[in-house]
This record gives sequence, structure tokens and C-alpha cells, in this order.
Amino acid sequence: MAVKKRILSVLLLLSVLASVAAMSGCAKISADNVSDGILPGQVNGKKTDLTFAEGSADFALKLFRATAKGEDNALVSPLSVMLALAMTANGAKGETKEQMEALLGNGMDIETLNEYLYTYMNDLPSFEKAKLVLANSIWFRDIESLDVKRDFLQKNADYYSADVYKAPFDKKTCDDINRWIEEKTDGMIKDMLDEIDRDAVMYLINTVLFDAEWKDIYFEDQIRDGYFTSADGKRQKVSMMHSEEWGFIDDGKATGFKKPYKGGYSFVALLPNEGVSLDSYLDFLTGEGFLSAVKNAKNEKVIATMPKFEYDYKVEMKDILQSLGMTMPFDSGMADFSGLAVVSEGNIYINRVLHKTHITVDEKGTKAGAATAVEMNCESAELPLNYHTVTLDRPFIYAIIDDATGLPIFIGTVTNID
Repeated sequence: MAVKKRILSVLLLLSVLASVAAMSGCAKISADNVSDGILPGQVNGKKTDLTFAEGSADFALKLFRATAKGEDNALVSPLSVMLALAMTANGAKGETKEQMEALLGNGMDIETLNEYLYTYMNDLPSFEKAKLVLANSIWFRDIESLDVKRDFLQKNADYYSADVYKAPFDKKTCDDINRWIEEKTDGMIKDMLDEIDRDAVMYLINTVLFDAEWKDIYFEDQIRDGYFTSADGKRQKVSMMHSEEWGFIDDGKATGFKKPYKGGYSFVALLPNEGVSLDSYLDFLTGEGFLSAVKNAKNEKVIATMPKFEYDYKVEMKDILQSLGMTMPFDSGMADFSGLAVVSEGNIYINRVLHKTHITVDEKGTKAGAATAVEMNCESAELPLNYHTVTLDRPFIYAIIDDATGLPIFIGTVTNID
């Protein structure tokens, strides 16, 4: 069933690491891989702790609240967005950098955040029946006037890992980027870019692939017809999956449950109490509150019922990020990304942050993918024009978390099902 949703997949992971081997077996990319000499070096990580967890959860809920209001479904990947913007911040300076640090790490400096994220990414569990795969790439325009800073590339290679490509930014480059994203998301995210902006000088791309089987899958006799009342009051006939779970959640304004996957991940559902609207519950829910609700789930029996659902979503995040205080990186005159690259014709700034996601939840498990593209443009650049144009039967919140920290990898709402 297709579900109209907003997925914010917050999935922005900007990274810079060269790895030709990672592309082996993939469709041929016509752009030049410029990995030469930019190989991951030895760096120190920082073990995830309460400071990191609470800061990351706070960012996740701020981002989600800014996107999930109204009658449409939503899904964001806070992990993806944070990683992408953190990598971008490695090329920012001055107030541009300060605004990004304030949003991403709650004031934590980017050097410390790099260390936390490096450890977090490398410690994510991976099992045969549950996997989370992250991939990153950076693409820059092949023109003499663009001076991409090697320190920026090296730092992102060290901490985040990504392929690096130099390309003409024409129709073929657009196809190459879309092909790279489609391959890294197992075909879930297609046609991410419709065209390359004439003033674009760099794209920082992240993909996230989550694929996991339920610890206890649903059998045929556990799937029955039922009804879901959408946000606009319509009663929709759906396929409902019934099970017994042992992770009851009650935070005073919502009840819910945890359903584990095979491996170190779980699905969390939160159903606002009768009389509590989804929007008002989102206003109430904080990062600290989410972590506490997950951590304090009781080992008590839950008769759980939820619908099967599937949807795609694409969003441009500029307005959302600006509303959260990150304004200067988008200001063509004031942004300072001189640590990323310099163009002789003008100033580099973030023009767009594109995000596209897909999720399928059915009797076997969950498959979700996301891609984020941060488009860096140059103000006044004369660039070539060589491009082509609990019983979850009413609106509820859900998240896919990693069990070690409780942090949401994806977080979304289901408000209607068609």
C-alpha cells in the first residue's frame, strides 16, 4: 500500500573519502574519481556518551518538529542530516561555522563532533538480518577557477569516508549522481536530482540504507483487515498486523511499544492519548523525553496492532534549517565556506539541501533508504550552461532506533494510508 507521507529523512551525510574499491561491481561512473592521495588517516574517536546522545536527540526532535506538522505523513533521518551537515561544517568558518555548530552539536565544536560521529558510525551493529549501510560522496565542478581545499577533503576522508569526483556538471554528471545514489540505496532512491543548477560548484551526497527482519515475523493468521482513521477523519481499510510485544512505553501523553529486529535495532511506536493531538504531542516531545521513554520501556506484555505501510518522500530543507537558526550558510553574500573551496568569481554558499526517502514496513520487517544532497553554489559565478534540466489505527509516531544509544536513525509519522 502506498502511504502519502512526508519523510524527512533528514539524511544529509556529507563526506569526503576516496574509495575506488567501494565502486567495484557498480555501474560505470563517467566522472573522474580523484581519490589520489586523499586516503583515510589515523584519527581519534570519542566514545558516545550522555552529552552526545542528548545533543543528538535534541537535534533530531527539533528537526522533526519543524517538518512533521499538519495532516501529511512525515519521516526524517536525523542521523543522515547531522552527518551531512557536520561534514559541510568542516569547510565553514566564522559565524557560518558557529551557527552550524549551535544547531548540530548544541554548541559543541565541530572537531569534537567529528570524533563522536566517527566512533558512532564505526560502532553501528551489522547483522545478517539487520543492516545499516552509510555511503558518502563529494562531486565538484571541473573548472580552473574552483580551488577545492585539500584539508577539507582530508578531514572528511579521515572522519566520514566518501568517494570524491571531479565532473563537468552536465547531463551525464546528473545521471552519474543519480546512479550512485540508486546503487547505494539498493534501488530505493531514484532520480534524486532532476537537473544540476547552473551555478552549482559542489554536491555533497549521503545515502542511508536500513534493511532488517523482525525478530518475530508476522504469520498469515496475524494479518487481518482493519481500519485506520486518518488525520482528516476518514476511515480507511488497511491490513493490520497483530503481535504480542514486551516493551511497553508510557510517557504520560502517549503509550506505545518497542518491537525488536534481528540484530541491534528496534521499531518504536508512540500513540498520543485520546484527546492529545499529534501536533500537540510533537510540541511536548523533546530529545531527552524520547530517550527517556525508550530507556524506561517496561518489560510488560503489549497486544500490539499496526498497519502495513509504504511510501516515498522528497523535500528541500532550506526553509526548515533556516527556521532552526542556521541562516548564514544559505546567505550568498555572508556565508563563509572558504575552508571548503574558493571560486575566483564569487562566494560559495549552500543553495539547496535535497532529501529523499523511502520506507516499507510489512510482515517480514522494514526496509528504508534515504539520500541527501547538499548543493553548494557560487554567487555571481559565470559558470557554463552545460546542463539539462498500540493499536495504531489513528495518527502515530514511529522511529527506527539503534538499541545501544536509543537514538533515532529514522523518525516519522503516519497520518493517513491510501
